[in-house]
Amino acid sequence: MGASSWRYFVAYQPDLDTALNALREKVFADGDYWWARGEIGESANAHPHRPATMRELFADEWVQESGTHSILDMSHVLADGEKPDYGTVQPVSGAEALRCAGTEVLTRDHLKAIDDLAERRWFGRCAVLHDGAGRPEEIYFWGWSGD
Repeated sequence: MGASSWRYFVAYQPDLDTALNALREKVFADGDYWWARGEIGESANAHPHRPATMRELFADEWVQESGTHSILDMSHVLADGEKPDYGTVQPVSGAEALRCAGTEVLTRDHLKAIDDLAERRWFGRCAVLHDGAGRPEEIYFWGWSGD
């Protein structure tokens, strides 16, 4: 099947890990992920008997091997100084934003400039996006997962 890219926007909040966890809960509840018992390209929401909890979902051997092709495959947002690892989300640093987009105050207009920062499979990125006045407005999560 190969890896799938995914992208999500959520309302801004200062705690990126809390934002990630809320997003994961919403994606799981909506069934907006691939479940190994379904057909390729078909969301889990098409299956009324899909797993009832994330623990049950990730206990499935197929899911362990193939993932969900969604943000559910990410475990947490990395803290400052923490090394990127399988299933983690790394915030875009000010230096990366400046190098890629020419500014540290990213907006939706800069997505194309930072998109390639999610270059590895089974790894995600996130960036705080600002409104026209430079106030944090939303968080953009994106990456690749699944096999």
